[in-house]
Amino acid sequence: MLGIHEIGLFILSGVVLNITPGPDSVYVIGRSMQMGWRGGAAAALGISCGCFVHVAGAAIGLSALLMASSTAFSILKLVGAAYLVVTGLQMLWSRPTLASDLDEPVRSSLQRVFLQGVFTNALNPKVALFFLAFLPQFVAADAPHKPLAFLTLGLIFIFTGTLWCLVLAAFAARAAYRLRQPEGAIAWVNRALGGLFIYLGIRVAMLETR
Repeated sequence: MLGIHEIGLFILSGVVLNITPGPDSVYVIGRSMQMGWRGGAAAALGISCGCFVHVAGAAIGLSALLMASSTAFSILKLVGAAYLVVTGLQMLWSRPTLASDLDEPVRSSLQRVFLQGVFTNALNPKVALFFLAFLPQFVAADAPHKPLAFLTLGLIFIFTGTLWCLVLAAFAARAAYRLRQPEGAIAWVNRALGGLFIYLGIRVAMLETR
């Protein structure tokens, strides 16, 4: 009815892509080691919400419009790059938070982790390009409801990705608890995450305008 074909291949391809190590996986693992499972789950849910922005954009055509406009692409690219670099610098300078230190006031920290996950993906043009290239391969050219088909496929992809990230968060949090990492080790995790964000910001800034 939606014009979706080879749904099994789509799900398999999505799972393979989701479990392939990448910046999102590193971010979830790092936050889990710092803040326990709640920190990793907040990161995972934030990443998923950021991806949904692009899925919705692909479904209604905004992503295609963004890719067709060099000015819009450049603005999003520079805003996203600046956000990533500033966030990375904040991580490098911030005091590490141990999972054992989490209490009621640290809910704001979890919200910050969630929003970082959202904006890291929502402000990254590469994510928009990925969904524009990947989703149409599984939708028939004569599909009567292309936006709904794109949205359905995108939600399936996000669902499997979220499950995988939550599994990563659980394993990383458990490993960190068993190792009982000292504050110094957690500080290095924070620096690694900060370096990752700065690297991603530079990569985004170097993207060629479409």
